[in-house]
Amino acid sequence: MSRLPYVNPADAPAPVREALQAALPLSFFRVMAHAETAFPDWMRWGGTLLKGLALDPLLREIAILRVAQLSDVTYEWAQHEPIARSVGATDEMIHALGRDEIGDDCFTSDQQIVLRFTTEVVRDVRPPDDTTAALTGLLSPREVVELLMVIGQYMMIARVAAVTDLEVDKPMGAAVYGARP
Repeated sequence: MSRLPYVNPADAPAPVREALQAALPLSFFRVMAHAETAFPDWMRWGGTLLKGLALDPLLREIAILRVAQLSDVTYEWAQHEPIARSVGATDEMIHALGRDEIGDDCFTSDQQIVLRFTTEVVRDVRPPDDTTAALTGLLSPREVVELLMVIGQYMMIARVAAVTDLEVDKPMGAAVYGARP
């Protein structure tokens, strides 16, 4: 059971209620809705991270799964594993990520760079120069910043899910792309 109650949309201020009604029915959103003034904009932000980036969706999703694995958060993994599959992650990739094997040959060298960068951002905040140089040789400045935004967003989500002991919702998978931001 969650350590915080879930916001009832019927009792929420209009902007929060409207954002909840436009979203998928996830307990995470109903906890985040307690931040009434930030919630509607945060929902738009999250939608942009899932639907409006130049960053390749597969790179985004393996980074999210890496954050979930490093944070040991089942909620985030459960929601994003099917999304990762919908954008091209293979069984081998999913299993390697779950086993903490980011150097596995199921990943391309580009994917390994993104996973190494993600790991170092989560663990150390500032990746070493060689990792950053490898990433900036692969991605545009825009994509690098977008990747950092994704990593930061999902680090925050992992922490909220862990601290509040969220119940794991049924995974929504690719349905997230149909939800309004």
